[in-house]
Amino acid sequence: MTRAIDSEERLLIEAAQKDPGRFAELYDQHFHRVYAYIAKRVSDRAEAQDLTAHVFHQALANLGKFKWRGAPFITWLYRIASNALSDQRKRRMREMRSESEAYEATVEIDVEAVERRAVLFEAVQTLPADQKHVITMRFGQEMSIRDIADQLGRTEGAVKQLQFRGLENLRARLGHKLST
Repeated sequence: MTRAIDSEERLLIEAAQKDPGRFAELYDQHFHRVYAYIAKRVSDRAEAQDLTAHVFHQALANLGKFKWRGAPFITWLYRIASNALSDQRKRRMREMRSESEAYEATVEIDVEAVERRAVLFEAVQTLPADQKHVITMRFGQEMSIRDIADQLGRTEGAVKQLQFRGLENLRARLGHKLST
């Protein structure tokens, strides 16, 4: 009885090799088994459907290369499915590695920015008190020259002069720190 089934399957394969329109019979016979094989190995239904479609597409495209060796046709389909699953895992690993590298690069950039801010903050803390207040209010709190002048009880010209001196002191201090 097994020989009759093997013989029938072999005839179907040979017919499909000559006329790709006959592949539908092989598809109908093996679809559920291939789908079950893949669905057992992936968690997403849509992904299982896509991979199953890919397996049959590959099988049809390479049917001319299939050689009958006595093994059931489903064995060949399982090998194609196994390769598709393996390729998918490799692709996912590459994507995960790529995402991880992008994240690490972002973290590196952020760490560098934090370090620059820390150096700047330390430099601001070493300024004379009036300059430190003006720089902090102007750039840290984003206050206008007029608001700073009102709050400190100084003229706008005096605040501008304190800001200028503070920035000059910072340039000198940061230039020294960056060169060491």
